Amino acid sequence: MRKLVLLSLLIICFSLNAQNLEGSWKLIEENGQKISDKEVVRIYQDGYYSEGAKDAETNEFLWALGGEYSEDDYQETLDFNTKNKEVIGQSFNPELTFKDNGNIIEIRNEDEVQVWEKISNNENALSGNWVITGRKRDGELRRSTPGERRTIKILGGDRFQWVAFNSETREFFGTGGGTYSAEKGNYTENIEFFSRDKERIGASLGFQYDVQDGEWHHQGKSSKGDPLYEIWSPYAEAYTE
Repeated sequence: MRKLVLLSLLIICFSLNAQNLEGSWKLIEENGQKISDKEVVRIYQDGYYSEGAKDAETNEFLWALGGEYSEDDYQETLDFNTKNKEVIGQSFNPELTFKDNGNIIEIRNEDEVQVWEKISNNENALSGNWVITGRKRDGELRRSTPGERRTIKILGGDRFQWVAFNSETREFFGTGGGTYSAEKGNYTENIEFFSRDKERIGASLGFQYDVQDGEWHHQGKSSKGDPLYEIWSPYAEAYTE
């Protein structure tokens, strides 16, 4: 009897782990058509998701969208959407189905069916959804309280995406993303898409990081070569609607 109970618990735990949205995903099919002309990646982490897309041949930025989500009776609430800013602030309840032991998800809306394949669910010290709350300039550290105008960076499944937007005015200021690694205080970003300058795609940027009192201290040089020191705080703690 005890063995049966333990086996049942293991099956339940495996099932819950397999059906886990957190991590990174790649769009592989839409409305029955295989995706080959564009690269679309989603990151789900800490109740938030982001999506970035580029043209597979030219690297031209195509769109970005994202916001909060809940897995129970799956729901998305959009904070930014460059495809259609009119839907920002709205909530949607597409039908989500896990397949292939949790490695495939099918998201069915009224007018489209998307199939996503899991890239990775790896985690490290920086996995999470972050919002910038501090910068050091001219040796002075300046802190700020996030509002409707904010810059986030979501890291999960070996992928990252930063997004700058204002959810109240529906303005979008920029985004970029790609793969990353974070190990022993060294953080590296490999840029795979960038809304402001596609010529930056393929570049790798190295930084130092330290997590102090739950905040991410990030320092090095910007893509322009300027000194950079930023503080990122967990989104759920720093930002309140």
